[in-house]
Amino acid sequence: MAISDALKKQVAARANSCCEYCLCQEKYSPATFSIDHIIPLSKDGNDDIENLAYACQGCNNFKYNHLSGFDSITGQNVPLFNPRTQDWKEHFMWNKDYSLMVGKTPIGRATIERLKLNRPSIANLRGALHILGIHPPLLK
Repeated sequence: MAISDALKKQVAARANSCCEYCLCQEKYSPATFSIDHIIPLSKDGNDDIENLAYACQGCNNFKYNHLSGFDSITGQNVPLFNPRTQDWKEHFMWNKDYSLMVGKTPIGRATIERLKLNRPSIANLRGALHILGIHPPLLK
């Protein structure tokens, strides 16, 4: 079943029109945004609003149907960041020029790696937006 336009708008509004993984702001992104199923439909997820996240196309594509990733420090397979149940600031922080995300926890590091949250195009955009004073976006 397709997600209704009304539900898509609700998910986008809840996320303040930012990707809930990389925090890119939709209005400055050259890529389209979509609705991500935090638990993918292929893994018994559903279309309930609590299972939906607003995501840029890059994050959604790299996440695909994955639920976990490997932490580069511990080598453990850990769950990916869940924007509905976890606090972004607990798992991530910014480097000093706000262009790169830094994982503070195994979940943060694994999510950065799996979703490629520091891909060059995003890092460059973040750096430019920070210089202009419009990055990082405020978190709710």
